[in-house]
Amino acid sequence: MTTHRFGHVALMGPPNAGKSTLLNHILGQKVAIVSEKPQTTRNAISGILSTPEAQVVFLDTPGVHRMAGRMNRLLLEAAWGALHQADAIVLICDARLYAQKPQLFDREMCPLMDPVTRVGLPVFLAANKVDALKPKEKMLPLLLRMGQAFPLAEIFPVSAATGDGVPELLAAVSAVLPEGPAQYPEDQLSTAPVRFLAAEIVREQLFLALEKELPYSTIVEIEQWEEDEPGPVRIHACIHVGRTSHKGIVIGKGGQMLKRVGSAARQELQVLLDRPVVLELWVKVREDWTEDDAFLREMGLGE
Repeated sequence: MTTHRFGHVALMGPPNAGKSTLLNHILGQKVAIVSEKPQTTRNAISGILSTPEAQVVFLDTPGVHRMAGRMNRLLLEAAWGALHQADAIVLICDARLYAQKPQLFDREMCPLMDPVTRVGLPVFLAANKVDALKPKEKMLPLLLRMGQAFPLAEIFPVSAATGDGVPELLAAVSAVLPEGPAQYPEDQLSTAPVRFLAAEIVREQLFLALEKELPYSTIVEIEQWEEDEPGPVRIHACIHVGRTSHKGIVIGKGGQMLKRVGSAARQELQVLLDRPVVLELWVKVREDWTEDDAFLREMGLGE
């Protein structure tokens, strides 16, 4: 009889390492938003992979960083807090970046060695973005440095974009999980509430539309959600910004930016919900919300 395994795996690493892209590739569907900007992920998002051999709950954590501020401290706490639920750890790093700038590997990855090792869990190191690494000869010195820094970790060169090396990584991770039955239906892809996913979709479109103009003190709150079969889902979402000057950037001239964001988000929401969606977006100023403990807790970013 084949042994079935069940467990939680924390996906950790610096910002922009590709954690969310890897999770979405593993699941074959987007559950975490993706952007080239750091700190896109603000919550530990769970994605569920179900196979005949195992059910793996991946925790996509915020990027581990050293930035100041109350919200950033909470993001760090969320990242490290995921280890208390985990049975294994996958550290993800940007191999393309570190092959070109080895000093950044020492600065960003080496400080993770001691705290990760102390947890006593199996550790896997995913050297991501190898598809973009040229020439390939640069990979060998980086792999040697990774082995020196993380002597107890198994190292896997992978590409979250193309899937190269991902099956081998998944097989190794699944093999160390505890024996046990599946805890979720096999068609469930995430433990995140659908309203949370909807807010994340709107926030992702803000990242994509505003590019470098995006004020980082922006967060999305679903204020109203109405479902009347067989009609559309009606969603009212509020985009909170930290300064009055940011409001105009998000709305855009003649409201065009907000319309662009809303149109793109609505299309993705209709795919997620498999139903027509009416999406209304509002922009409100909440001064310095990133330092407001009560509001951060209300938005799920604190205890």
